[in-house]
Amino acid sequence: MHEETIFQQYKPLLFSIAYNMLGTVMDAEDCVQEAFLRWHKACVMDEQGAIRSPKAYLSAIVTNICIDQLRLAKHKHEEYIGVWLPEPVVAANDHVEMAETLSLAFVRLLTNLSPIERAVFLLRQAFDYDYDEIARIVGKSEGNCRQIVHRAQQHLASQRPQQPIPREQHRKLMEEFVQAAVSGNMEGLLKLLAEDIVMYADGGGKVRATLCPVYGRDKVLRGLLGFSSKAPAGLTWRISQVNGRPGMLFTLHEAVFAVLTLEIVDGRVQEIDIIRNPDKLQHIELSAG
Repeated sequence: MHEETIFQQYKPLLFSIAYNMLGTVMDAEDCVQEAFLRWHKACVMDEQGAIRSPKAYLSAIVTNICIDQLRLAKHKHEEYIGVWLPEPVVAANDHVEMAETLSLAFVRLLTNLSPIERAVFLLRQAFDYDYDEIARIVGKSEGNCRQIVHRAQQHLASQRPQQPIPREQHRKLMEEFVQAAVSGNMEGLLKLLAEDIVMYADGGGKVRATLCPVYGRDKVLRGLLGFSSKAPAGLTWRISQVNGRPGMLFTLHEAVFAVLTLEIVDGRVQEIDIIRNPDKLQHIELSAG
């Protein structure tokens, strides 16, 4: 099979690994391209590992590039202004495997893990790699990898988003939420928000956004009503596919203004994620969704 054909077969998986690790679309795409160049060079040099098992070889390259990038970028996250959220992947992208693990809330949670913990956890829990495969990819023993996954599970257990609800139910609740928020319907919002809801807003210091998470129904409600009252004239919204599930795409003057997603548990909104940082929205095409 031709190298390009083989690479295209694994490209969605590779992008998904990189995106979940890094949380940025462009960096994930660059990572996948770099992996292809390295793998192609290895094939030309007749490296048997690259030829016999391209999936394992490419996965190892992508994973280790991501680990290196995360270590180098640690100070950027520490210096980031306000709440950091991943870049949204809007609509169905032909090389993105849309899965529950691509939710903004889940990728945000993964930042609580070290780069090596994130890699091992994702390869095992999200992509179902065997422990012996993971051990070879990250250069650890199988026993060590098992311990890493166990620790990561414990660390994320109380914070991990629930299993996604059916798409149509999510869409219906999303529509009710946005209509209530945009119209300033306090009673409608109260019915939808969980008491222990949390809201994250990422402005990156570039645009106005809350610098810290907002906890509790009353505070979140005030924040949403404040946003509604200050929304610029001409702001429009529509439901789009955001990280594999229904989300909201807000536009203003033919440009993306914000992306909003909800985590819904037992019919109530448990988490709101709002991305306003223009650097994280510039890759989105308005034809998407």
